[in-house]
Amino acid sequence: MSPAPQPLSFALASSPGAPSGPAPRILIVDDLPENVRLLQSLLTPLGCEFLTASDGHQALEQVTAHLPDLILLDVVMPGLNGLAVLGQLKTEARTRLIPVVMITALHGEPEKLRAIEAGADDFLNKPFSKAELLARTKALLRLKRYTDELEHVEMVLFSLGLAVEARDAYTEGHCQRLARFSVGLGECLGLAEESLLALRRGGYLHDIGKVAIRDSILLKPGRLDQDEWRIMQRHPVIGEDICKPLRSLAAVLPIIRSHHERWNGSGYPDGLAGEAIPLLARVMQLADIHDALRTERPYKPALSSPAALEQMQREAEAGLLDPRLLDVFVRNYARIVGQEAPPHVDKSAALPENGRT
Repeated sequence: MSPAPQPLSFALASSPGAPSGPAPRILIVDDLPENVRLLQSLLTPLGCEFLTASDGHQALEQVTAHLPDLILLDVVMPGLNGLAVLGQLKTEARTRLIPVVMITALHGEPEKLRAIEAGADDFLNKPFSKAELLARTKALLRLKRYTDELEHVEMVLFSLGLAVEARDAYTEGHCQRLARFSVGLGECLGLAEESLLALRRGGYLHDIGKVAIRDSILLKPGRLDQDEWRIMQRHPVIGEDICKPLRSLAAVLPIIRSHHERWNGSGYPDGLAGEAIPLLARVMQLADIHDALRTERPYKPALSSPAALEQMQREAEAGLLDPRLLDVFVRNYARIVGQEAPPHVDKSAALPENGRT
């Protein structure tokens, strides 16, 4: 049986100054009105806008309607309790990055561990000091502001990647398909979630360096001459330089730089060969080549799935593609691309355990 809710009590201390910038929006969730009023009073020095909810269902409604910058969430509430609310918040993409502080009179280690495992960003036990409340609130609001700024910069870069795609009517949907195909292949390889996220982002950012390539080269219907080709070969390095300042994109940088390398060392920009080419770059390369073969261009028609896979087999035999990765791609073609691989394409080569290379 859950213990009865307890009013908050505090050892008051002098309050630090409020954070700068737009007024942060804090949602206070507690079934005791006196606790809500006390928290509002104690946090007033921060210059916050307050939202309130007296139960879990109201809390989720407030979050959906207003997207707060921070949530102070009581654990013990009737009906939908704090842990259940936390679980829903942290599984939704739109709300999972909102910092949540769990507030409770429960002092048992199991309760705290459950909250942390569910995704709580901080944990305060009643009673706690005003200074502690203000310090932790300010720290999490600052973290949320940095997260928002980072997301904004990332969205600008993703938009820039899509803008590169939009310059060429023949590549419409290319970024989205690459994200889907490369993640699908990554799943077949048993890659970790962090690697799958890098592949998803890489689908949109892999050719971002082409923003610096003039249209007369990028959209040229025929073959590029030597000077034009040298300029085109710079785009992976340019793309890496564009994204390098963002530490959150560190795992994407090898994809951007190395997805035009070739298994036999004949690619660019570094002439890497074999497993010296980063695995995620090799995954993206297969997805990129498949999509290019299946897409109509000014200088070539789109190939059918059988013809595209046969061409990729020839490129692997010529030393251009990782043959083991191609085996995984072909054998899992329906799962990755959404179509059955044609029966006359050789799928008999044995897969490494778990599809790993």
